[in-house]
Amino acid sequence: MIDRRQWIIGGIATGLLGRAAAAAARYDAVVAPAARRDVPAGRRFADLGTALAAAPRTGGYRLWLARGDWLGQHVVDVPGVALVGEDRQRTRIAFTAASGMIAPDGKHYGTYRTATLTVTAAGFTARNLTIANDFDGIAEMRKTGARLLSDDPAGPQAVALRLAEGSDAARLDAVDIHSHQDTFFPDAGRVTLSGCMVSGSYDFIFGAGSALFDQCEIRSRLRPDPQQMRGYIAAPSTLRAQPIGLVFDRCRLTRDPGVADGSVFLARPWRPSKKFADGQYGNPDAAGMAAFLDCWLDAHIAPAGWTEMWYTDRSGNPRHMLQPEDARFGEFGSRGPGAHAARRLAALSAAAAARIRRLATRSISG
Repeated sequence: MIDRRQWIIGGIATGLLGRAAAAAARYDAVVAPAARRDVPAGRRFADLGTALAAAPRTGGYRLWLARGDWLGQHVVDVPGVALVGEDRQRTRIAFTAASGMIAPDGKHYGTYRTATLTVTAAGFTARNLTIANDFDGIAEMRKTGARLLSDDPAGPQAVALRLAEGSDAARLDAVDIHSHQDTFFPDAGRVTLSGCMVSGSYDFIFGAGSALFDQCEIRSRLRPDPQQMRGYIAAPSTLRAQPIGLVFDRCRLTRDPGVADGSVFLARPWRPSKKFADGQYGNPDAAGMAAFLDCWLDAHIAPAGWTEMWYTDRSGNPRHMLQPEDARFGEFGSRGPGAHAARRLAALSAAAAARIRRLATRSISG
């Protein structure tokens, strides 16, 4: 695993002390154009994919990534990989794929295969960079003819970062994660995000994993679609046996220009289908957990706060509605124009909020 002291020193060198100090740091791998000479010491690579492929299977691999657009789909499948970017906005790991687009194998990508970066190993860390799916959701929604539909399997779902089976104890510091629909998919293990930004418009933070968002910005993007005017921040599918799902602690819920007042819900409960002996239907063990603690909310947050989401029930009805009252949703200490006293669900007590914060801190980042 990564030595924590080395990780902090490397982060400070790249983020605060400028080029001279960064160049003095040493990394296992440095990804930069050949013409760049003002980079840290380390084995040089011309592209991110080759550098990740060189990571030792035993784990512990610190990689410095120069500013620029590093295009392609990448998988982190060895433990202890640390990515450190030169510039938070200009060091971009990016790809363009949506669920309804055709992949190189001739099939639809499907949501899970759209991810720009997929993590399947423990101890992944990233700092000072951007991970984006550059699919143009705005252009797709403005089409007047045939288009990818949000509620269709061949839709515009476009994942930027997916934490899949095998991922655990991940940490993101000062990382931007951008897309429109299904942006960030923490579906397994635990992850802490500190000082990050996640942007999107539709279920853009979703999955079954445990994620603590510590003082992050959660930005809702414009959705210019007359058939789909509503936005949704979170769609957790947390299993009942798992006490912590998506916890937003002291975050700022902001919006792009044009996002209407009262148009975005905090969360709705996702119940994904699973195969059982008697058929395939929404997993009854999925009872999503999401909590917003001491957050600042702009006026785009819907007064009701929470809403329902459909799933396929045991009889095969694909439009059975799972109500927020059947999930584990909570809010405490909200302030700002989007904070409302009368939500669909009652506010958490101070004791309940403290318990969630304590449990999330200990179980995820402790």
